[in-house]
Amino acid sequence: MAKGAIQYAVIDAFAAEPFKGNPAAVCLLDGEEAAAADERWMRSVAAEFNLSETAFLVRDHSSAAAPLRFRLRWFTPVAEVDLCGHATLASAHFLFTTVLTKQHVTVEFVTKSGILTAKKVPAPENTGISGERLFIELDFPMIDLVECDSAEMPLLPETLNGAQVVSVWKSTTAGDLIVLPLILSVISSASITSF
Repeated sequence: MAKGAIQYAVIDAFAAEPFKGNPAAVCLLDGEEAAAADERWMRSVAAEFNLSETAFLVRDHSSAAAPLRFRLRWFTPVAEVDLCGHATLASAHFLFTTVLTKQHVTVEFVTKSGILTAKKVPAPENTGISGERLFIELDFPMIDLVECDSAEMPLLPETLNGAQVVSVWKSTTAGDLIVLPLILSVISSASITSF
């Protein structure tokens, strides 16, 4: 690995104040650093940060079209992962606040999971949040799902503490399951008397 300086930051995602939320390290690699960064080196850097994920960004110059594109990879201290939401949000925040100009409102990330998009958006209404806070909307790639027969998975109700299963869906790529349990809730009313 080259010995040039690497721009990096540790960013708390999903937080309104420091030392809250979910931290992720973000490293921007450029030039020689980008060319020399191999998987072993990125794992070593992630282990040094010792956070759940470290994101590595490299500017993608292959597309001249807007929006700007960056290659994005995520590493835990021991392995590369295919997708990480909080480290993607941290990467977008890092780019919008440190690297890109204020005119840039959208950035695309080229990842193992497909193209992810981050866009600056106005503060949501009725939150009471105002000022110069940055809000970012992420658009993740869709995955195809197929319906499964819950009878094929007899331990599913036991895993869900006896909850009845309404439907089970399986991703076509990774085999992940999405389970919709039947949840019964009891709503009671009470009267409040003031004195």
